[in-house]
This record gives sequence, C-alpha cells and structure tokens, in this order.
Amino acid sequence: MSSRFKKLLLTMAATACLGMVSAMTVGAAPAIAAAPSAKDLTRYPELSDVSLSPDGKHIVGLISNDGEEQIIAVWETAHPDKQPFTIGSKHMRLMSVQFIKDDRLGVVAQQTLTIGSWKGHLGKFYITDLKGEKWTSALPEERATSDQADLEKRAGNPALLSRLPGDPQHILVMDTSTEGEGDIYRTNVYTGTAERVERGSDKFGDLQVDNKGEVRAKVELDYEDGKAVYVQWIKAPNGQWGPHFRSYVKDRNIFGIIGFSEDPNIVYVTGTRNGDKTGIYEYDVTTKTFLEPAFEHKLFDARGIVEDDAGHLVGFRYEGARNSTYWTDPRLAAMDKSVRAALGVRTTPLDWVDPGTGQKAKINVADGADLVVASWSSDLTSAIIAKTGPKEPGEYYLFSKDGKLTLLGKQRPWVKPESLGDTRLVQYTARDGLVIPGFLTTPPASAGPGPHPTIILPHGGPWARDSLDWDVGGWTQYFASRGYVVLQPQFRGSEGWGRKLWVAGDSEWGQKMQDDKDDGARWLIDQKIADPKRIAMFGYSYGGYSALAASIRPNGLYQCAVSGAGGSLADMKRVTADSRLGREFQRPFVGGLDAIQHAGDAQIPIFLYHGERDTNVDIKDSRRFIAGLKAAGKPYKWLEIKDMGHPYLTMTPAMMELQLVEIEKFFQNECKPGGL
Repeated sequence: MSSRFKKLLLTMAATACLGMVSAMTVGAAPAIAAAPSAKDLTRYPELSDVSLSPDGKHIVGLISNDGEEQIIAVWETAHPDKQPFTIGSKHMRLMSVQFIKDDRLGVVAQQTLTIGSWKGHLGKFYITDLKGEKWTSALPEERATSDQADLEKRAGNPALLSRLPGDPQHILVMDTSTEGEGDIYRTNVYTGTAERVERGSDKFGDLQVDNKGEVRAKVELDYEDGKAVYVQWIKAPNGQWGPHFRSYVKDRNIFGIIGFSEDPNIVYVTGTRNGDKTGIYEYDVTTKTFLEPAFEHKLFDARGIVEDDAGHLVGFRYEGARNSTYWTDPRLAAMDKSVRAALGVRTTPLDWVDPGTGQKAKINVADGADLVVASWSSDLTSAIIAKTGPKEPGEYYLFSKDGKLTLLGKQRPWVKPESLGDTRLVQYTARDGLVIPGFLTTPPASAGPGPHPTIILPHGGPWARDSLDWDVGGWTQYFASRGYVVLQPQFRGSEGWGRKLWVAGDSEWGQKMQDDKDDGARWLIDQKIADPKRIAMFGYSYGGYSALAASIRPNGLYQCAVSGAGGSLADMKRVTADSRLGREFQRPFVGGLDAIQHAGDAQIPIFLYHGERDTNVDIKDSRRFIAGLKAAGKPYKWLEIKDMGHPYLTMTPAMMELQLVEIEKFFQNECKPGGL
C-alpha cells in the first residue's frame, strides 16, 4: 500500500509532572471547566518510550522538562525512585530509544534535511552506551559525491532486524537507503563496524531473519501470464532455498511469513484462508503444506506473533477494539491477569455485528483504560506495563520479580480525566446495508444532554483504522472537552475489520466511502446526539481528502470543513501507476471523485493547512484546490506550516499546538452561519 495517504502515529508518550489547564469555548458550545489547552495535549510528555533491559537491571525512557525537547533517561531498576542519568542532543530531535543489549541503547534521532530542491526530514539510528559517552551510527556513513547521491544515501534510516539476543556484541540491521536497499549487515554495537551478511537484490525482497539472525525467508516478484505474483522462498532445514506458496498481487491477499517456530521445518504464515478474517497458520516447509491454524479469531483480523528472546512463541496479536494480545505463555498470561486486577482494568460486554459476515456476537471491550505488556526481561520475570485509554493519556508501571507493581510515571497528569469525553465503540448501518464500525466520543457530562455540535473525523490511509486508545494527535479530546461530539467512522476501505469492509472501498473515493461518513452524521442526528445545524468534517491525509470531498458534495450536512494535507486523487493515481506492482496492487482500486478538479463547486467554508516539508502528499495539491476556490470566489482559510512534514513524527509540539488553535478559531469564526 502507498504511504502517501497513510496516517502515521507517533510513539506512545508518558509524563510525570503537573501542568496548568484552562477553560476555553468554541462558537456556541457550552463552556466546560478545566478543558485542557492545546499545549497540554501536544507538548512533549515528561516520560515516554519506556522499556526494560534484557537483564532486567535498567529502565530507559524519553523525558521532557519543558515540553519542547526530549532527552534520554536511564534508571536502575532496583532504584526507580532515584534521579536517572540523562543523555541529550543539541543538534537532533530524539524520537525513540530502546535497549539493544544490556548496556547499549538504540536511538532514533531526527532533523530537517535540505538537499538541492528537496526538503524533508532525516532520521538516523544511532547506538550509544548507558551514559551517552560514545555514539556510533548503526551503519557506517560514507561521503557522497553529489547532491543526488547524498539524498539517496541519507534518505533511508537503517532498520533494526534483530537484537540477536544470543550474540553479546552484534545486532542485525537493514540498509533502507535507495543506494543500498535490502542489504543486511551485522553491526558491532561496541566498535561501530558493520559486515554485510546478505545483499539485497532487484529479484528478491522482504528478507526475514530468525531469532538467531539467519536469513530464512525472502520474496520474489514474478509474472505469470502478465500478472504480478509474489513467490515465497524459504530456506529448508537442509539449508536449501526453494519456492513455496504464491500470491497474486491483484487479489490483495498476500500470504507471508511472520515468524519462525522452534522447529526449523515449521514457519508461521499470515493470510486469509477461511472466510473474511486474516489468520495465522503453521506451514510445513518440507511437505509444502499448510497445517492447522495456529491462531484465528472469528470476529477480528490476526496481526502477528509474539516471541521471547529465546525464540519461543509466547502469544498472538489481533485487531479488536484496539490492538490486543492472546498470551500462550502461562507466565505472561498470569502477569497480565494479575496486573489487570491490581490496576482495576475492567471490560464491559458489547453487542457486535461482524461487518464481514453479519454474525451477531457479544464481545468484551475495555471499560476506560486497558493495558499492554510493553517490554519484559529475557527471563520473563520483570516487565514494563503501559496503561492507556481514550481518556487516559497513559501510565507506566514496573512489574518486578517479586510481583510488586511500581508506578514509574504518568503521561499527562495535568490532563484531568473528568474534563475529557467518553469514547465507545459503536456501529451503524450505511445506506446500502453495510455495517460500519466507529469510535464515538461524547463530551463530559457538564456539557449537557445534547444534541451537540459534531465533528466527523475520518482517519488517514485510507487503508488504515482507528483504535480505542489515546489519540496522540490531541484532536479528539481537544474538541470533546469543549463540548463537541467526535465520530471516527471506520468507513469502507478501512483495514483491520475484515476483508469485506476493506475491499468495499475499491474505487469509491468520494462516493460510497464518503457516503459512509455522511451516514454516520445522519445516524448521530437520528440518535439526537448531533445538532443537525452544527456539523463539520475534519481530517488529515486521506481524511483531508475526505474533507475536500465533503465541501463539494451538495448534501447540506456540513457547515464547514478542515483539510490537513489533503491529497489529489489524480496524483494518487499517478503515483500508483509508477511501477508494475503499484499498477496491479493499488492503482485499479483508486478511483472516484477528484475533489481538486471540482474545487469551484465548494458549498461551504473550508480551511486547508499543509506542511512545507511534506514528502508524502505534495503541498501543491492543497494549493491547486485553493486556486479553484479563488477562481470561483469561494471562501477559504490557508495555513502553510514551516518545516512540517507529513507524519506525526515530523511535527514538533508547537506545530501540533498550532493546528488545534487554528482549527478552533476557524470553527468559531468562519464556520457558517454562526460558528460551530
């Protein structure tokens, strides 16, 4: 899938200090005491990205004292209450940190990069000790001979393939730059030297390694009768490579290896074999046959497997209301159960209709916050637990060997849960009968019984989905805390809800995909939740395209629209036609309404904003829409954000705060007839 319209998420954040909150109002929405400010929701947290060393002796995380800069903090697990050792950077933004050895950290840092006419962001993977005294690049950096060569060499950030738990000195990384894409290196974390162990090629891609660092799977792109097909190659126990199962690209049901079992003859494969949902299956390499399912969920797509440092299977991941784990390891299952009880995590039953089959069932959904075992020691006796929810920014806990649970810090303690909206998983029926899931956030009780002003907030992608978790962009709760209802429709074309809902969006951009969003608004009106005279659409990336489409569809539902980095359908068609693979995998399914071509037909005021360094969706797309509005004399607001890219990771807290503040002003002052 193309990344041009895919909404990317920031690493989950956590904080541990108090801040100030203020009451604000939008349009005629009722004032709600202690609504968090834009800065409250967008500043860097004081604690994030927390993980445990393999030996369980240290904890690492990112902290921020001022909300504008992040630094690394390292604690001794035995003394988490003592002052940590800190490591900073004056030249790059520290974006993430993790243990790659007991005494070595893997750090991803970012800075803006301009080479010739190209303007974007550079991310680099570095290795350092626990005091930050020695830094090395995950791959040795070579001097380029030209701007183009420099761009090709630097644009890719080396990807960590394996920590190689059994190797005391090395890790495996993949070169993702254009120049060396697919090459795999064994990097010494102490000397910074790297040895290439596998060369990438035009013929094979998606190289995968087992827990010991051996390359055991790769994919060949071939053609049969003019049709592109993925051929899975696997190294057999005797060391011989051979072709196995094949997946036609046009079918968009790609079977691929997602893990290796302890038996070298058995691998784990994901794909859709039985009905509507993606499952995980055991595959016999010698006989070239699929065995019994390793994991299937009747109602939700399977996501992947979870292994410990020794390569033992400990669980399966699947898509539910949020990303969930089914533990097969009794120790982790017991840990999960006891921590849930200790932290008061509860579930509530929900009537559910499967969008793919129409099957009715009861599912259990987290009541408020849920938790995830985020990191654990190699012996599985200690772990970092993260507790988050739609109105709970998050908390980090240390689960120690003696079963003690210690709070390490809260993400945003200055944000009071009572000032935020309540979010629940809902479903409604589209006009053609398709069942559409959604996440509905309603204002705090102090906002009154409703109906309320409402924002329809479609996600990016469009091959993506939302989750019953904290919104790291701050969008949902910023407006819910100010008296708005926010609906995040999982319209057709969304992934993670089964194959039927996903493929129903084929070539329906701005048409049936847009109907699903409009039908969500009408459902809210029928439920007396939404005020029919005060509804807007706001989205980013593909969601921004949806806002453009909403502005020109004459259905009278919306009073205004906000488009962040909204793209052009024509540009998407061009990009997906650039390669043979794109022409078969995505190009046939990208079709419908090109909003930019009809900008002059806009019926409502619209606010467009875009990042100056966006390399996913060209800023020219937004400018072309504005040109159409100008030519037709239609009202609009425009904001170009300097140095901002497309994904969240390229946005500073100030950029994210600016978005919220300017959207709020637009809703209050320019959304007709009298403010939203």
